[in-house]
Amino acid sequence: MLGDSDLLALWERGCPRQPLDRALLLGAWARPDLDPDGLADLPLGALNRALLGLRAALFGPAIDAYVDCEVCAARFALALDTEDLRVAAAGPDGPREGRLGGRHWRTPTIRDLAAAAGEASPQAAALTILRRCLSPLPTPAELTDSELADLLVEADAALESSDPGAEIGLALTCDACGHRWVASLDIAALLWDEVAARARGLLGEVDTLARTYGWSEAEILGLSPVRRAAYLDLVAR
Repeated sequence: MLGDSDLLALWERGCPRQPLDRALLLGAWARPDLDPDGLADLPLGALNRALLGLRAALFGPAIDAYVDCEVCAARFALALDTEDLRVAAAGPDGPREGRLGGRHWRTPTIRDLAAAAGEASPQAAALTILRRCLSPLPTPAELTDSELADLLVEADAALESSDPGAEIGLALTCDACGHRWVASLDIAALLWDEVAARARGLLGEVDTLARTYGWSEAEILGLSPVRRAAYLDLVAR
């Protein structure tokens, strides 16, 4: 469990990082049993499940979210549960392997996503990831981008069956217009936003009590949440 000082340290380390690096930073807290290489080589679903567990430990199992309809732009609320999402994302804790296009294929990891982060388009990124997950690695002469593109549909189906938690999809229906679609939940981005919001709130509490009582940050964060809230209530009167 992260204390307030730990959460501030986590936020400070993550602020200058890119989203994938932040996901790994959060994953390190969620899976302290793994070294950085082991974490980077986890199947995406295993990392997502670990982050869902960390989210429940930090902020509770209930996730109150909002989504805008992709057709009419109406906003409506979502009530999600981390345990339900973890069950839906059940899958292996290690890489799954199989055959794809006559070649050996494995499930992608966050290391593969990082390798494709600089690509110019989602299609190019998908092709880069597919090339990395095929073995032996095909050369353009052996397998052209056009042929690789034909494999993407097969790869998507293989990933869905072998690592269902790699992408957390939410089946949604708009209350206003009835449109139905599947939205992707980026648990790493959602959790980071919540960590950042909590960190900013803690900094505000520290600022208020330091100005009022002259206490240090360590002294203020060392107070229990109940006592800190009581002091903040006195200041606000």
